[in-house]
Amino acid sequence: MHTVMVLGGGFALLAILIVVGRALNLKLGTAAIAFVPVWFVCAAVNMWVGVTRAGYTVAQEFPIFLGVFAVPAIVAMTIWWKNPNR
Repeated sequence: MHTVMVLGGGFALLAILIVVGRALNLKLGTAAIAFVPVWFVCAAVNMWVGVTRAGYTVAQEFPIFLGVFAVPAIVAMTIWWKNPNR
């Protein structure tokens, strides 16, 4: 359940960056590209919390980290790729 909530947070962050980007007259692709490093840091912090606080090992948390990072990042990269006005 935690993973689903974190993924939801990733999609919410992507939506927020797109809305803020539009408010600042940035292109949609720019907001999507800006999301990827921000989300990488958020996903890494989530992994760190899982290792240090929840008691999981890095080997247990790393596949979750990959999924948590990759799913919203792939959506963001698809938005960037499909947007002709990058």
